[in-house]
Amino acid sequence: MSRTSAPPPPSADAQPQAPADASLGSGLKQRHLSMIALGGVIGAGLFVGSGTGIAAAGPSIVLAYAISGVIVMLVMRMLGEMSAANPASGSFSVHAERAIGPWAGFAAGWSFWVLLCVAVGMEGIGAAKIMTTWMPGTPEWAWVALFMVVFLSANLAAVKNFGEFEFWFAALKVGAIALFLVIGALAIVGLLPGSDAPAPGAANLTGAGGFFPHGSEGLIIGLLASLFAYGGLETVTIAAAESENPVRGVAKAVRTAMWRIALFYVGSMAVVVTLVPWDDPKVVAKGPYVATLDHLGIPGAGQIMNVIVLIALLSAMNANIYGASRMANSLVQRDQGPKFLGRVSGGVPRRAVIASSLGGFLCVLLSYWRPDDVFVWLLNMTGAVVLVVWVFIAVSQLLLRRRTEREAPETLVVRMWLYPGLTIAALVAMGAVFVLMALQEGTRDQLWMTVGLTAALAALGFVRQKTKEGAAAPRG
Repeated sequence: MSRTSAPPPPSADAQPQAPADASLGSGLKQRHLSMIALGGVIGAGLFVGSGTGIAAAGPSIVLAYAISGVIVMLVMRMLGEMSAANPASGSFSVHAERAIGPWAGFAAGWSFWVLLCVAVGMEGIGAAKIMTTWMPGTPEWAWVALFMVVFLSANLAAVKNFGEFEFWFAALKVGAIALFLVIGALAIVGLLPGSDAPAPGAANLTGAGGFFPHGSEGLIIGLLASLFAYGGLETVTIAAAESENPVRGVAKAVRTAMWRIALFYVGSMAVVVTLVPWDDPKVVAKGPYVATLDHLGIPGAGQIMNVIVLIALLSAMNANIYGASRMANSLVQRDQGPKFLGRVSGGVPRRAVIASSLGGFLCVLLSYWRPDDVFVWLLNMTGAVVLVVWVFIAVSQLLLRRRTEREAPETLVVRMWLYPGLTIAALVAMGAVFVLMALQEGTRDQLWMTVGLTAALAALGFVRQKTKEGAAAPRG
């Protein structure tokens, strides 16, 4: 059936529910999904790590975040289309399996699981470092262990516990960003109460080397840094499978989250580089948000942002344990992983939760035992996994859209814009990012090691697929 002859989709409210993971719970509400979508990408990478991108790109970091934001919005729209049509806790892994083959679902799912486990460890270490600055003499490992126990317990309980944790964590992060934007906007126009500083105008945008102080190379470095800062949006489509209304939930969360996230990221960078000289060493040393608040004379800015960063790290730990456990469970249910992880009790895949938490804790231990080799290898292997996942998403949507229009057009509650043109454009853009990573010395190792991890998993998945097909074939 062609796109023009397909009947218009009904409203989300009237949409019959696609079969989700029946054994999992359904305790997430729309408010949980909305906040998971908004808060999932607002992490320490934005609050602190974006300072490195500003130092490399200067004021053009705003353009870098805008370009990468467009790519991410296209990817999220594609993922939203497929997830609304077929909600599943395996999200893009399930879509890749349906569109490309079991080997693709295997590679996408397990590479993402490894990424989340490494991320849990990194976030635990970062949160522990903040706690030890407040309580000198306390061991970092003890804080990591405490955080692991708290979030392991939360994820072992009903899914609504995860939803409540993430709702309030995300609300605090979103509130902090919104307040920062308001303060920044008032300062830019010279209306910030209690501040005698004149409105900066365009002085910081055009001075000290201009808008592109390091030329195209600086813009490219900033683009790469900004692109990977958006990772985390995928969690909302994983969580949607455990919501009260999966189709309506993911459709609404995707539609509302995209422009808000773009506003938070691009708007924040615009405020920072307008108010503070991009080459101010505090932007990297303290992070762009603290540097901006210090510049405006906001008292206690450093400690305020440390609290926000701690919340961001703990929120990411919680979300990544959840996402990893659901991805592992989905893979096992599709006979793509060890069966002992597949038991679900009380609507929660408890063994998968424990395995994912232990995977994160193992990464923490490796950071102490083998910080110069094994842990660095882990970081490099997962450095570009998000981009690989996005490629799987785009290819899957390109293939599934025609099939869905032909077989079940009523499930297309969310539609990718200008299909297939924008899908192909997004794939070309992602290909260009891979080329840029290969050309940049600082990202080359990450690219090749991520490619190696993905290729190894794809090969293993392909062998498994052919073995199963051979076993299932009738014998003559």
